[in-house]
Amino acid sequence: MTIRTMASMNFEQARFNMVEQQIRPWEVLDQDVLDLLYAVPREDFVPPAYKALAFTDMEIPIGEGERMMPPKMEARILQDLAVKKSDHVLEVGTGSGYLTALLAHRAARVHSVEIKGRLAEFGRGNLNRHGVDNVTLETGDAARGWPAQAPYDVIVLTGSTPVLPASILGQLAPGGRLFAIVGNAPAMVAKLFTCSAPGSFASVELFDTVIAPLMNAERVSRFEF
Repeated sequence: MTIRTMASMNFEQARFNMVEQQIRPWEVLDQDVLDLLYAVPREDFVPPAYKALAFTDMEIPIGEGERMMPPKMEARILQDLAVKKSDHVLEVGTGSGYLTALLAHRAARVHSVEIKGRLAEFGRGNLNRHGVDNVTLETGDAARGWPAQAPYDVIVLTGSTPVLPASILGQLAPGGRLFAIVGNAPAMVAKLFTCSAPGSFASVELFDTVIAPLMNAERVSRFEF
């Protein structure tokens, strides 16, 4: 057996363990989501130095001070947003491009915006190597939305925001869903927002967590008297 074959087998075992020991216990039971985690090789989206850690329950550094979300959080995002083949998606923060690829496999089109140029190139290279061709990747600041392609059926913020801007909610189409982690450390909550009609929104709390904020994320206004 070659070293390459052994490495491949080790990755497949690690992928299986990730799904069974991390993701299923986090109430991710949608079989389409689980199948997608096997289809898109997470190890190909992390920097080479961290390839052996691709399936661990941790945030992985990807450069520019940014980190990939843990696998179980990416899986929950996919499940809770229930992305459909007809959906147009806005992803705020491309990062490594892994979540972008997962979204692209389920959606009609993903508009992904990354504020850091080097990360945008890293993510673009990863997506291109895997032939993901229904993603439009741009460099810019989408912390308050990206009106050029609005409205969207799905919006995903990959960093936290102390306050969810009204401007980004307003870019949801009727029936649209938005995932965001809202609050300040150590009290942040992952929320799913839905748009029932123009200007009408509902939200549910999904889980507690803490991740780094988006660059230029909107903050609570403070008044001095």
